[in-house]
Amino acid sequence: MGEILKVEKLCKTFKLSRKQQRIEKSNSAVKEAVKDLSFTVNSGEIFGLLGPNGAGKTTTLRMLATLIKPDKGNAFIDGKSIVSQEDDVRRKIGFLTSELKLEDFFTPDYLYTFFSELYGVDKSVAQSRKVTLFQKFGIDKFAQVKFGNLSTGMKQKVSLVISIVHDPEVIIFDEPTNGLDVLTAKVVTDFLEELRAQGKTVILSTHIFSLVEKLCDRVGIIIDGKLQAIDTLENLTKEKNLEDTFFELYDRVTGGRI
Repeated sequence: MGEILKVEKLCKTFKLSRKQQRIEKSNSAVKEAVKDLSFTVNSGEIFGLLGPNGAGKTTTLRMLATLIKPDKGNAFIDGKSIVSQEDDVRRKIGFLTSELKLEDFFTPDYLYTFFSELYGVDKSVAQSRKVTLFQKFGIDKFAQVKFGNLSTGMKQKVSLVISIVHDPEVIIFDEPTNGLDVLTAKVVTDFLEELRAQGKTVILSTHIFSLVEKLCDRVGIIIDGKLQAIDTLENLTKEKNLEDTFFELYDRVTGGRI
């Protein structure tokens, strides 16, 4: 099982408006969202980035997905640079985020066809995958319903299917179960395990301890934009539960600041 992702000293800083400074409770006009982040992910594993809201998880995944450029550093997905080979990276990855906004007017059937053509997927292959995926997630019953009229859970399922329309080797999920009911969340987590069984690599961010414990082969704990620990759950927790391990580390790093 070789290395498929290598992250090298990624940094990202954002300017803050006065309103954002009040929200962040900061006097600074800039925020270092990600600070010299480095880690690797092996092919065929589920790797989790665990941290509180505002820790830098989403910013990290957005850089890996080539949606934003790092200020410094680089990352390589299957040898392709997120800085200089964006198109090659995008062909290799699927990216699912709650920020994915699909047009309410279009149906799941149309959206799937549109994105499969956008990725250049052969029509017969696309049709076969659509039948399989739509049945697996129960989308087939809603294939001709406008996206805007779907439930939150069904919208998430459609977004997930569209993110993997091109059968990528690396799937990046930002908070994949956030806001989902328990039944839909189980469908999503079961599918992530299926992807691993197929030899796919899954990189996900979350603040949910049970999701990491259920799914992740390894986990990196990120606090205030810095990677504070990375290892298998067994090595990280050392007979404690993940929640206790996380908060002990959080208290050491932040002095207990909330």
